[in-house]
Amino acid sequence: MKLNTKIPSNIISYMTICGGIIVLIVLLVILPFYRYNSNRVQEIKKIKISIDEQKGLKQPYEMLKNESQKKENGMMLPNPVKTKLPRQDVEKFQSTFRAEAGKAGLMTLSMVPDIRSMAGGSHNLLYDVTLRGQFTNVRKLLIGLGAIPYIDQIEEISMRQFQDSMEIRMKIWIALTN
Repeated sequence: MKLNTKIPSNIISYMTICGGIIVLIVLLVILPFYRYNSNRVQEIKKIKISIDEQKGLKQPYEMLKNESQKKENGMMLPNPVKTKLPRQDVEKFQSTFRAEAGKAGLMTLSMVPDIRSMAGGSHNLLYDVTLRGQFTNVRKLLIGLGAIPYIDQIEEISMRQFQDSMEIRMKIWIALTN
């Protein structure tokens, strides 16, 4: 039994045209859209991995942030309101300075007020101070001196290294009231 069917030529041409249109739609629309979506899926996966990493690092970050804030608060330099020392209490500066030098681990060798700065109605008094100790302790002393409200300025600091220690010379101005 032979099937002898004749398909009209215009149907074959319609089928060829429709098949071509379907192939063109697949090649020009669906395939590029599929590639675009697969690239987006890959980017989304990378972003999700990055987000998961960031979530994992949140706790150590918060811990480090809290520790750094604690250190910043503990390492604040003193900044008192500036005042003036009454002339009759000049000895108070000497005892306060010796105490700060002792706390810093420095030994006070001499502490001499400058006679020329005391003469007249001067509002400041200059002290020449000589200390002995280690270089690392000078920072502690300067921080301690920053807390004394009647120190006007430190004019000069000079250091000289010896075999066993360092000699530090300072010129310190203190503010006085009349």
